[in-house]
Amino acid sequence: MHNKKVVLVVGAGDATGGAIAKRFAQEGFVACVTRRSADKLQPLVEAIQATGAEAHGFACDARKEEDVVALVEQIESQIGPIEAFVFNIGANVPCSILEETARKYFKIWEMACFSGFLNGREVAKRMAKRQRGTILFTGATAGLRGAAGFAAFAGAKHGIRALAQSMARELGPMNIHVAHVVVDGAIDTDFIRDNFPDKYATKDQDGILDPEHIAENYWYLHSQPRDAWTFELDLRPWNERW
Repeated sequence: MHNKKVVLVVGAGDATGGAIAKRFAQEGFVACVTRRSADKLQPLVEAIQATGAEAHGFACDARKEEDVVALVEQIESQIGPIEAFVFNIGANVPCSILEETARKYFKIWEMACFSGFLNGREVAKRMAKRQRGTILFTGATAGLRGAAGFAAFAGAKHGIRALAQSMARELGPMNIHVAHVVVDGAIDTDFIRDNFPDKYATKDQDGILDPEHIAENYWYLHSQPRDAWTFELDLRPWNERW
């Protein structure tokens, strides 16, 4: 067990999160992936295992402290040390501020910001003891500027960016690389294909993000020497307005 290296991807969906888990698995990492429903993780786990790599899926509500504490303890005690952690929960739900409800605003913040704190804190505790590790947060342009109709999402993404900044400054001297990735643009997913066909039609012109290309940049961040660490990395297609 002690020779294993684990990547924990919280929010391992069918696109970006899954691609990141596969990319790290290619490098010999044990891929530990989470979603609220374990059943939805099975295709990803099986795809990674089919390559000869090791993968484990966990059902976990990233907003619940007791679940997160138990998850990290289980991985660390039964599988191996978490050397890389990726937080990849989105919660991009547009709504006019005139119609936004307190319940939905709070839920979006819980998903996209508070859960990042819970998971990041637990992983950081383990990495700090070992004096090494990588923590990567998936952000969005909403974390830099709040667009009309996205008050809840922008608030949450501003919060996760601030969390990443604070953690980077505190944990960097402990040899822990914390980075924030701004992913701006449509990603090659079934959702974009089915709901935004005009946007999806630009795929042939490299107009939407390829999850594997996103994942390559996450691996690049993890691989950086600490004399040239990146804190913030922007990823967007050439034709995306920003």
